[in-house]
Amino acid sequence: MALNVFTAVTGAAWESELVGALDRADHGVTVVRRCVDVSELLAAAATGTGQAALLSAELRRLDGDAIARLDAAGVAVVGLVEPGDERAAERLRQLGVRRVLPADAEPEAIAQALREAVAGSSPSGRDVADPRAALPALGVPEAPEERPAGPGSVVAVWGPTGAPGRTTVAVGLADEAARLGISTLLVDADVYGGVVAQVLGLLDESPGLAGAARLAGAGTLDSAAVVRLAWAVRPRLRVLTGLARADRWPELRPRAVATVLEEARRLARCTVVDCSFSLEDDEELSFDTAAPRRNGATLAVLEAADTVLCVTGADPVALQRSVRALDELREVLPEVDPVVVVNQVRRGPVPGDARQEIAAALERFAGREVRFFLPADRGATDAALASGRTLAEVAPGSPLRVALRSLAAAVVGVPEPAGRRRGLGRIRGAG
Repeated sequence: MALNVFTAVTGAAWESELVGALDRADHGVTVVRRCVDVSELLAAAATGTGQAALLSAELRRLDGDAIARLDAAGVAVVGLVEPGDERAAERLRQLGVRRVLPADAEPEAIAQALREAVAGSSPSGRDVADPRAALPALGVPEAPEERPAGPGSVVAVWGPTGAPGRTTVAVGLADEAARLGISTLLVDADVYGGVVAQVLGLLDESPGLAGAARLAGAGTLDSAAVVRLAWAVRPRLRVLTGLARADRWPELRPRAVATVLEEARRLARCTVVDCSFSLEDDEELSFDTAAPRRNGATLAVLEAADTVLCVTGADPVALQRSVRALDELREVLPEVDPVVVVNQVRRGPVPGDARQEIAAALERFAGREVRFFLPADRGATDAALASGRTLAEVAPGSPLRVALRSLAAAVVGVPEPAGRRRGLGRIRGAG
């Protein structure tokens, strides 16, 4: 049975010849529609009459969302570029096209790529997790030596609604990781009210993450672009600021955010992401794969993260919210194993030994062990916020700063400097 294929390579000199060659019966491919633009291609894909599409990198308005919509419609994608055009091939790869061939490839090779794309198999037996494996015919050079020895890690700092100090933890974690000699990128991905820029005294109108997401959607994001968009706060610490207004949340599409994090892994050994709280899906939009979802960026970060820190407060209200949030996380992303961090621990809200009581409550009602306790230090956090600086700069001896340094060392997997571990036993996990 012939494979039904759409094409969207309008304007290319080789299009007519290629379509004619593919229509020959011995290739097992039938071109059922030649589309003139992305809109027509998406409309054709929605009819269910085709299983695959041939795209060119020059197609106007082609972006990551269009590729995602084709995938959601069950249409596999193969990209074609002018012979030797490595820049176009790389752009298609960033948009999510795994198989890219030169336009002068033999028709049988293109037909085979289409069949493999539909079957979901790796081309030539190679693992498509390596982006360069999808471009064998183009001679794409190996990437230059990267800052991390291997792919960097992503740490998501998340918590339930009203989780106190989530941004303080994210900023402190990133700052302390950088001070431990780890190249670090701090990303503000809170679509409800990101304040990382304000906390660090940065200009919140800078493009930041939104600018990186736009480049990712266009397939033009690379490490150099991330460096240009990020603030250099201190040695080894860069910051991608968040949205200046909450109503701009549609700019952070999940696929684009995931692409930014992939590029961040190449740039920094550790990427710390300050997330929004909400995980709920809009049931009214659940059947519309093209509709933007406000919480999609948060889910994309949590799915991509190597470590998810669940930040909770140390009072009964915050603990109850955390128990519910952990249950919701288990339902939505069962493969995520969060690390529980209890913030603002102090005497008063919880009777008796606060750490022991909190640890027992979370173990009983959420089935989670508390890994880290962070003490409350209102004076130090107020001083840091008032000056737009980090705790290490304004209150280096603060118990909270010491605890954050221990948390950072544990998360990035490096030892703390000798002679700086005093108080560690008071703030580490219970039990």
